[in-house]
Amino acid sequence: MTQDGKPVPGFAWPEALCAPVRSLPEHNRLWIAFSGGLDSCLLLHTAAHCFPQDPCLRAVHINHQLQANAAESERFCRRTCEALGVELLVRRVDVEAGVGASGGGLEEAARHARYAVFEEILESGDLLLMAHHADDQAETVLFRLLRGTGVRGLAGMPRERTLGAGRLVRPLLEFDRARLSQWANEAGLEWVEDPSNAEERFDRNFLRQRILPALKERWPGLNARLRHSAAACTEQVALADRLAEIQWRDCAPDGRRLSIERLEQLPLPERKNLLRWWIRTSGYDLPSIRDWAQVIEELIHAREDGEPELVGAGFAIRRFRGRLYLVPDQPEPESAIARLVPGEPVRWSGWRIRLESASGHKQAPPAIRVSTRQGGERFHPLPEGPGKLVKKWLQEQGIPPWERARIPLVFRRDDEGETLIGIGDLWCSGQYSGSAPAAGWRLIVERDCD
Repeated sequence: MTQDGKPVPGFAWPEALCAPVRSLPEHNRLWIAFSGGLDSCLLLHTAAHCFPQDPCLRAVHINHQLQANAAESERFCRRTCEALGVELLVRRVDVEAGVGASGGGLEEAARHARYAVFEEILESGDLLLMAHHADDQAETVLFRLLRGTGVRGLAGMPRERTLGAGRLVRPLLEFDRARLSQWANEAGLEWVEDPSNAEERFDRNFLRQRILPALKERWPGLNARLRHSAAACTEQVALADRLAEIQWRDCAPDGRRLSIERLEQLPLPERKNLLRWWIRTSGYDLPSIRDWAQVIEELIHAREDGEPELVGAGFAIRRFRGRLYLVPDQPEPESAIARLVPGEPVRWSGWRIRLESASGHKQAPPAIRVSTRQGGERFHPLPEGPGKLVKKWLQEQGIPPWERARIPLVFRRDDEGETLIGIGDLWCSGQYSGSAPAAGWRLIVERDCD
């Protein structure tokens, strides 16, 4: 690198290196994950060459604050970006606080910390480029194989995927590190070395330093072999997902609940595949379950009054009346009584409740409160029909037990006492619903999707 921080004069940027960067999907902002190491330095300089003076090109440096040279690396990244005219965002993260919470050791906690930052900064239309290469892919596939992962894990790192509101792209994934190193040296680039890369106490470093070199010596072209295997696994994953989509339409006609009767007709591998697909496409990580067959057996063949659960981070799959429900974790129902007044919507344990004037009605409404079921509440589903216990009516409507305690009840108080006028989004008194409610006010109760 010259003193101004740019590649040596006359360096001809290889078209093989530039092509995957120039052919990126359309985007608003282009971020480079910039650690200061060889790979990310080469990627940043390539992007700066392909998109000269582009104000949409930016870099982000995550300072994990773990290594003795962390401050030096940060200063290097600042100097490099300043020389290239690329805006740099630096974020410092507390990795040690996340050890254990991430479900793994220091390496896993660091990964969770930096990806959390990436998800935070990416906006719709943004791309984040990461400098993972073929050696990283080989290392990932082998590492996951040794951890006992399935076909999805053995598919390795995808070249492109959604990340937060944007997308992550790995344009260097087809290149061996030796080739990237050759280009970086020919360009006269400088970079910083992470001393932790030599510490074999980390599993990935052990594979990188001790195992992969021996395998490559024995089997030349190892990266290509593992890349071929990963591609085959990717195809199998796509086929499994397609099968799950087809079976979902048959086993969940309403698009929300899974029929146990139809699920039971599938072979065990297809049952597992469908449940895992359901969890992933609902936005959750798969729980660590050693024996999926046993869990599925319990869900399918539990007694009618049984309460089996498949519990994961942020959700649970529960059974009720021949159906499986994927239930997101929710905060406990409010204990205090909420007062409902016009123009001031109430958020209530996953619900949004508001009172609107109908046809410009200006008279103040009676006192209205919101609470959950306490027991013994009665109402008239039909104006002239018999009264019913709310508890019994909810059972008749097929509302699962875990939802009954959370459903907001809306009461009107007047000189004659309290009257139930709304039960969640399931029922509303005719006096407070329709195009011209008799009370002059319209009660609107919706599930809160924010």
